[in-house]
Amino acid sequence: EMCIRDRDLTIKELAEQIAAVLELAGQDSSPLGLRDHAILQLLANYGLRSGEVGRLQIEDINWRADTLRVQRSKTSATAMLPLMEPVGEAILRYLRDGRPDADVRTVFLRSRAPYQSMKAGGLYGVVKRRLAAAGIELAGKRGPHIFRHARAVSMLRASTPRKIIGDVLGHRSPESTAPYLKLATEDMRSIAINLPGREVRQ
Repeated sequence: EMCIRDRDLTIKELAEQIAAVLELAGQDSSPLGLRDHAILQLLANYGLRSGEVGRLQIEDINWRADTLRVQRSKTSATAMLPLMEPVGEAILRYLRDGRPDADVRTVFLRSRAPYQSMKAGGLYGVVKRRLAAAGIELAGKRGPHIFRHARAVSMLRASTPRKIIGDVLGHRSPESTAPYLKLATEDMRSIAINLPGREVRQ
């Protein structure tokens, strides 16, 4: 088992750990495993907040248009995102083979009766449980937010414009994105980016 402090974890290592968590969760074909894997795919691929995942409704997924509608937690704005293949496949598996038969429109439900929408604490528990199963213990920030940070940093490494990173994360202003960019500067030896007022080359 590895005990890792977030600030000591390089971007590459963080990406590898998240990939390992997703792979391990994807091997669990129980109803709980199918649900957790779909949640983790959403967190890892879109960097969604836990509330945004928890509020997702069945009608928010347009299978014909391959789009995902997300209601942003902090702005209440609605974002239309492309439905990525691994996310769509994981959600479909859960809806077909793992989701309880309940008269609730929320996608993700508690695994035990009463079958209600999951609360933020339940999503935190999913991440904590799946990190532990993969032998990863994070000190400092943990829970769903670690996937959000990793998504921001991976986009930054791919030279994604700052405005697009902010749009994906649902940030209202560039200032909200700045802390995510700060996390990545140490590991960006080959990337030139524009930060407020100066250009950083490493």
